[in-house]
Amino acid sequence: MHVVLGASGNTGHVVAKNLLARQQKVRVVGRNAAHLQPHAAQGAEVFIGDVTDATALTKAFQNADTAYVMIPPNVTSNDPLAYSERVSDAIAAGLKNAGVKNVVALSSIGADKNKGTGPVVGLYKLEQKLNQIAGANALFLRAGYFMENTLPQAAVISKMGFAVGPVRPDLKLPMIATRDIGAFAAEALLGLTFRGKQTQELLGQRDVTYTEVATIIGKAIGKPDLRYTQLPDEQIRPAMVQMGMSEQFAGLILEMAASLNSGYMRALEPRTARNTTPTSYETFVAEEFVPAYQHQAVA
Repeated sequence: MHVVLGASGNTGHVVAKNLLARQQKVRVVGRNAAHLQPHAAQGAEVFIGDVTDATALTKAFQNADTAYVMIPPNVTSNDPLAYSERVSDAIAAGLKNAGVKNVVALSSIGADKNKGTGPVVGLYKLEQKLNQIAGANALFLRAGYFMENTLPQAAVISKMGFAVGPVRPDLKLPMIATRDIGAFAAEALLGLTFRGKQTQELLGQRDVTYTEVATIIGKAIGKPDLRYTQLPDEQIRPAMVQMGMSEQFAGLILEMAASLNSGYMRALEPRTARNTTPTSYETFVAEEFVPAYQHQAVA
């Protein structure tokens, strides 16, 4: 039995879908039964529970051979790091109590640092807690910068006519599509070739700058002269809050951007065939960004 947390989210739904496609027994965990219904229709067992509840997660992990675990983002929390602390405590307690032997955990580049990386500090703590579970094999997938992080630019470009953000325009980011993380995690859960506690970076198809992001998006939406402008934090913060983030979450995202800009938070592995994933940013823009932009234009 494979247990999948965040099964209605970007990575978890791909993990569950891929495992179900291989006729595996899968238990999907989430708070909303309706969101998990597509997996149930494919034969998954549904478990409704809160990721901050160690008792619920202990039950969710019962009789599992493997688990895919992650901290679902909580962008409206007024104390996001305390929230992620509660989630990682509950995940670690649930895995330990249920005696799960093989765990694949979604982490991030920068999870080697214990401070100064914004929300990634929560993933550093998750890794540390899972490291303490004796006898469990754990694989930490330290993913690069999500391509999905560029989707809010659809609204920005619609309104302002250019892309903006806190990241340096020339900073080469290892950008990855979340579907590729989910696919890699599913293969890891099926193959079980990891032993002890291991980290594996996932760096996307190639490194991409925000200047290139604007060029690629511009070409795809018929704005060939689209440009990207780095704005100071004091201009970005209110826009993030307006998008629905709490002040505190926005602050953590800006801290992460600063740590990327300075090189404090970065990939540690050289790029190899193993940590390179297939989906290019051009493909992501064609399949995900353009529809989001067209939806904005209609709205």
